Amino acid sequence: MSELKRTPLYDAHVAAGATMVDFGGWEMPIQYPAGILAEHLYDRKHCGIFDVSHMGRILVEGSERVAFLQKVLTSNVAALKPGRAQYCMIPTETGGAVDDAYLYMFEEDKYLLIVNASNTDKDLAHFAKYLPDYDCRLTNITDIYSSIAVQGPDAETILKTLSGGAEITGPRKNDLGEVMMEGHVVRASKTGYTGDPTGWELFIDAKDVRWLWNRLIELGAKPTGLGARDTLRLEAGLPLYGHELGEDASGKEIPIFAVSLARFAVSFKEEKGDFIAKDILAAQRDATEKRIVPIALVDRGVMRAGMEIYAGDRHVGWVTSGTMVPYYVFEGEEPTEKTGKRSIGFAYLDRDVTDGITVDVRGKRLKARLVEKHMDQTGPKYGKAIV
Repeated sequence: MSELKRTPLYDAHVAAGATMVDFGGWEMPIQYPAGILAEHLYDRKHCGIFDVSHMGRILVEGSERVAFLQKVLTSNVAALKPGRAQYCMIPTETGGAVDDAYLYMFEEDKYLLIVNASNTDKDLAHFAKYLPDYDCRLTNITDIYSSIAVQGPDAETILKTLSGGAEITGPRKNDLGEVMMEGHVVRASKTGYTGDPTGWELFIDAKDVRWLWNRLIELGAKPTGLGARDTLRLEAGLPLYGHELGEDASGKEIPIFAVSLARFAVSFKEEKGDFIAKDILAAQRDATEKRIVPIALVDRGVMRAGMEIYAGDRHVGWVTSGTMVPYYVFEGEEPTEKTGKRSIGFAYLDRDVTDGITVDVRGKRLKARLVEKHMDQTGPKYGKAIV
């Protein structure tokens, strides 16, 4: 068994009492002493910080970098301008996902591609099949730069304290910026994996990341582990590779367009040109046999990934992600001190199924229902659970 990798914040996690686990070959915090539920709630009401330094960071350079990326990604890279980022997929030749990713253009002559930690080596091996046809260079800079996600209603106040009042990025989702924070150069992206209306992901030299982590905590942010990161993204309706992307519970490839976010990640514009699996994805756009949808358990219990779903006696799919997720009770636009819990998730279902489903939870068929979404993200400050 190979030795687990560690981010530069490993010692900080251990000192804070985190429970460390193997996550994609990295030793990462699953939770801190307060627990997953408390971390989830603190993020929704205040500010959670996440060590995302394990995510793969790939620098893309060369005179034919745009042509290469247009070939291997689903997004229209030509539309990306300096100061902006875009969500994308890395498609297989058969229309599934090698990975999902984010492409950043901080400067004119290069791109930064962020991929899932467990997929970094696999993604690079996939790209290597196409690189010989292009003047393009890929450099894995995961160990050189570290990254912290700062999410939640208090994120802006905390970050502006560090920047001396300077704006972190522009106001739009996917805006990028470079800002000085107490003498340190920090690159920022107005993105996140929690669904919070306010949040950024920060990139900083690895040698400076411990300073940034400590200062964020001093200003009121709380460390948040992978457990709460999962419940937050699930509530926000965001897919996770290995669950909603990749292969289903039977080992078959999940089509990219089974995921609703594909409509934002895949471009068929003329300037996009040809790309891997373009024709297959165009056919998927009209319909897939199954699709990924949010579901909520009606009966008392907890859904877990891999559980079978039925419509009557007919097996119609599986739970791809599921767990117990906490939420705040709101009065108007403000969260109260009252909280609740509910079992929510994603399901990979036959397209003709719209209601009347049950989930096999340890041999018991529990009622569930399809929902449009689990969370209202339109508020200017708080994300609000839809119960």
